[in-house]
Amino acid sequence: METVTKRRATSFRLPNYLLDGLKTEARKQHRSVNNLVEVFLLDALYHKPNAETLAAMTECESGGELEELTAENIENLEEYIRSL
Repeated sequence: METVTKRRATSFRLPNYLLDGLKTEARKQHRSVNNLVEVFLLDALYHKPNAETLAAMTECESGGELEELTAENIENLEEYIRSL
C-alpha cells in the first residue's frame, strides 16, 4: 500500500548565505534543498529531548556538579578512548 503525503507549495525569503549553505549541505547529503529543509523542520518540530536529556541540559547550563578539566582527566579520557 502506497501512502501519499499531500504537499503545498510555499516560498521563503532567505539570506543568500543561508540558501548557499542549504544547497551545499543538500549536495553533500545527496538530497534536494526542499527535502533537506523538510528534514530540518521535522526534526525541530517533533524530536523533543526526553526527561533525562533535559535534566542533563539543565545541569550543564547551571554549572553545578561539573568536573574541572585537568591534565589528569584528559589522560584518563585518552586512556578510556584507546580502550574502546
